[in-house]
Amino acid sequence: MKTEEIKQLFAQFEAAASEMEGVECWSARELQKLLGYSKWENFEKVIDKAKDSCLNAGEQPEYHFPDVRKVIEAGKGAQHEIDDILLTRYACYLIAQNGDSRKAEIAFAQNYFAVQTRRAELVEQRLLEFERVKAREKLSHTESQLSGILYERGVDSEGFTIIRSKGDQALFRLSTMQLKKKMGAPENRPVADFLPTISIKAKDLAAEMTGLNVQNKDLKGHLPIEKEHVDNSSAVRRMLIERGIQPENLAPAGDIKKTQRKLESEEKQVLKEAKKKNNKKKND
Repeated sequence: MKTEEIKQLFAQFEAAASEMEGVECWSARELQKLLGYSKWENFEKVIDKAKDSCLNAGEQPEYHFPDVRKVIEAGKGAQHEIDDILLTRYACYLIAQNGDSRKAEIAFAQNYFAVQTRRAELVEQRLLEFERVKAREKLSHTESQLSGILYERGVDSEGFTIIRSKGDQALFRLSTMQLKKKMGAPENRPVADFLPTISIKAKDLAAEMTGLNVQNKDLKGHLPIEKEHVDNSSAVRRMLIERGIQPENLAPAGDIKKTQRKLESEEKQVLKEAKKKNNKKKND
């Protein structure tokens, strides 16, 4: 997501927040629009899943999801009431977690409601980390699928490793060992764990293209498939170079496992803070 898009979403989510009895909350009807759901019925299903998650976490859904009535304009000055739900920050977080993170609004909300400090730059940083982790998970899935396709066509796991390495060489113009050294990756770790997001996505695109073309062209055996993957990796490199991006010169992004642990730790902190607020509310 671009910085301007993040700032715009941040402003929209901030403007939608209100306070009820000293508790920060959002209207479910307004959140529905912010998260890009056109039908209330579809959004209610996501809310129901979030309520289940809340209950499973040992929290009280009735505190985080209280039912209310909302008055809306019906045209020509008429008004009528509709069902609505007040959502705590934690409730919004659970709703976002149960949404489709491929949607930009959902991905933003997952990080916005997880960050406890209210600074847009922290939300942006967390979004970038989140996007990188998701890209790495997607690459692992793509490579697993590709490995299965290749195995059916006479390429074993050792052959797949060689083909993947040849693809990296075509994409980065460096051997796997040279690339690992440049990215600061240990010998026993995949180099993708230390690549920046755009490089991870470049590898993923090349692997997706190879999987598709191997099937469409009915390729069999190591050499034809290796050539296909090298050609696809070279094509992705040319596209990057044309846009002024040299993938081998991009700065390493650090150990993705540490980033993932950091995100998971922050999510646990959300649960902890929610319990503290809930206990305080019950004691008041």
